[in-house]
Amino acid sequence: MAWYDRLLGREPSIKGFEAEWEKLNPSQPYIAGEEGGSLNTREVVTNYRNAYEQLEVVNRAVNMIVDDAADIPFDVGEQLKGMNNIVKNMRRTKLDLLLNREPNPFQDVSSFKRNLITDLLIDGNIFIYFDGAHLYHLPAEHVTIETDENTYINKFVYDHSIEYSPKEIIHIKENSFNSIYRGVPRLKPAWRTMQLLGSMRRFQDNFFKNGAVPGLVLKSPNTLSEKIKERMLQAWVARYNPQSGGRRPLFLDGGLEVEDLTEVNFKNLDFQEAIAVNEKVILKAIGVPPILLDSGNNANLRPNHRLYYLETILPIIRKMGYAFERFFGFKLNEDVSDVPALQPELRDQANYYATLVNTGILTPNEAREALRLETIDGFDQPRVPANIAGSAANPEQGGRPTEETEENPPAEE
Repeated sequence: MAWYDRLLGREPSIKGFEAEWEKLNPSQPYIAGEEGGSLNTREVVTNYRNAYEQLEVVNRAVNMIVDDAADIPFDVGEQLKGMNNIVKNMRRTKLDLLLNREPNPFQDVSSFKRNLITDLLIDGNIFIYFDGAHLYHLPAEHVTIETDENTYINKFVYDHSIEYSPKEIIHIKENSFNSIYRGVPRLKPAWRTMQLLGSMRRFQDNFFKNGAVPGLVLKSPNTLSEKIKERMLQAWVARYNPQSGGRRPLFLDGGLEVEDLTEVNFKNLDFQEAIAVNEKVILKAIGVPPILLDSGNNANLRPNHRLYYLETILPIIRKMGYAFERFFGFKLNEDVSDVPALQPELRDQANYYATLVNTGILTPNEAREALRLETIDGFDQPRVPANIAGSAANPEQGGRPTEETEENPPAEE
């Protein structure tokens, strides 16, 4: 009996069952029981999608990450040896076409990758179906994962009707402490902050929908019957509520007075400071430096932009790349040559290549090609540094001795 069977107090029911358990992940039966056999995050995702559609800062931050990450292509390298990849006999050119040009007949690669990265940010998961020839995005909110005690994942089910085997699905997920099957959305730590921000927005909307009128108290020196109170309340709502389209003054008689229930400071209703603080919390949770969404000119913009790519964009691309590597069996690297934030400053870049040319490591044309400049005839030979060549007249200092021939004997002194 395996040690985990003894730990869980489980006895094998049939002969040979113990050997089967030995092949499994020791914690698998326990995990499958905890997960309940079927996993989805539909309710949670609906909340995050609502925040994405209704809160400007969430929409802007998600779109920024999606646009920047989707523009980074994969450099397909050599086939990995010793990897037990799922897809066999995949050609390098075919994989490059799928990942960088045309994943399927219905989408360009930009739209395809935007769908994937949006799901990763909002749902915490990416599901891609490979039919043997093309890649198709499956909306993560409609995918459930079915598990059992004997297998890691039994099957993937789309919209409770279409079933896929684990060998047909590329599953990319965010980190999670609670589930080994599904990732946690990056927005989850900021969910309460998003709720608070949404409440502020709704309060402002409702206040102005009510004609910017605060709560009022109608005072009368006389005791009014419930019938009269109801009739006056209906008249007030019908005539003063801008939703009804009327703004006629209300005639008060019998000593009736109108008193403001609250003294409203319109500056306080702006919530600008509170909104700014909450927006920063949301941006930090999703991985966007707040300064990048500030329209002002700031000297720290460039280093923050570089940090944003290093800490947010590249980890997303690499996470996707590792999943594709395992599935297809080819080495993948992100191509960041067209990302200005990850390139050195122009002056530093020029000095760097000038040093390589002057030390003879690169030819001038190789340096020009690296800088994406046209080559020049006659610049294809490496330079010989002066401290290496020395003086031709003094070989003792490293110079090249002149060749002595019969036609050109050394000069006599």
